Amino acid sequence: MSAVRIGPYTLQNGLILAPMAGVTDQPFRQLCKRLGAGLVVSEMVTSDMSLWNTRKSRMRMIHEGDPEPRSVQIAGGDAQMLAEAARANVELGAQIVDINMGCPAKKVCNKAAGSALLKDEALVTEILQAVVAAVDVPVTLKIRTGWDRDNKNGVTVAKIAEQAGITALAVHGRTRADLYTGEAEYDTIAAIKQAVSMPVFANGDIDSPEKARYVLNATGADGLLVGRAAQGRPWIFREIDHYLRTGEKLPALELVEVERILLEHLAALHVFYGDVMGVRIARKHVGWYLATLPGAREFRAHFNRLEDTEAQCANVRSFFAERYKSLTGDGEWVAA
Repeated sequence: MSAVRIGPYTLQNGLILAPMAGVTDQPFRQLCKRLGAGLVVSEMVTSDMSLWNTRKSRMRMIHEGDPEPRSVQIAGGDAQMLAEAARANVELGAQIVDINMGCPAKKVCNKAAGSALLKDEALVTEILQAVVAAVDVPVTLKIRTGWDRDNKNGVTVAKIAEQAGITALAVHGRTRADLYTGEAEYDTIAAIKQAVSMPVFANGDIDSPEKARYVLNATGADGLLVGRAAQGRPWIFREIDHYLRTGEKLPALELVEVERILLEHLAALHVFYGDVMGVRIARKHVGWYLATLPGAREFRAHFNRLEDTEAQCANVRSFFAERYKSLTGDGEWVAA
């Protein structure tokens, strides 16, 4: 996988942390970048600027200290609102603006945003042209392969995007109707890659170094978006990058290293969100990190009742101390 350019930016590799609402906050972005991601993208921000005063929106829009180039994803269904939101995010420090036409969530699609937009190619054209004209930074686009299996218009939308001046395109290998079920299909991504000359990134079910190689070969894509597989396993970027460069797998992460990364992540969440919110948000991340370890379910039930940062960190340490005691062999982290 050769170096990928998005506008003036050359990425260290073509592995991108996919934007995920409630997951890809600043602490997680910084961690994934440090552990091998070539680019990290913020959580989706609504284009309705009247909602930006909520605490949730404000937290999503902190760009200071974010790894560069700073990419921010916006969502909405009104071309002028999206253009204004793009401009405002650039003023706040965004260096790449990503438009969401891939999210299948009902609350997004019911507002004619996300993947609902794929039904209306004229509106897609209007939105893309308006946002590209509004800002001087690269504008990228995330889509699905189409609305449903009978209406796969990903190639058409990709051509519209290229003509509108979109700099790079990410394609999730499912339709809107598929949500996140079934297996991702890569043939449409391959057809899109053939149809346009801008960089194309494949997304969907990339959960191991071997799968990453397979998807790159199957699609001819310039790079990959990794989403759910990075939850509780941010080092997956390092693993994939090493495998693609050398053909060899990195040794499994040792338990002590997992503990170190998790405690570092917890501390960053507590600082970023403050004690109350930090404690709450840490719960799901801890659940993901420990999911494949013995005793994780019981521990999680107990952990989710803890109410302060000190107790969370102390309990994570004692959980790992127990695991060390019961380890046989070389102390490897064994993922299921």
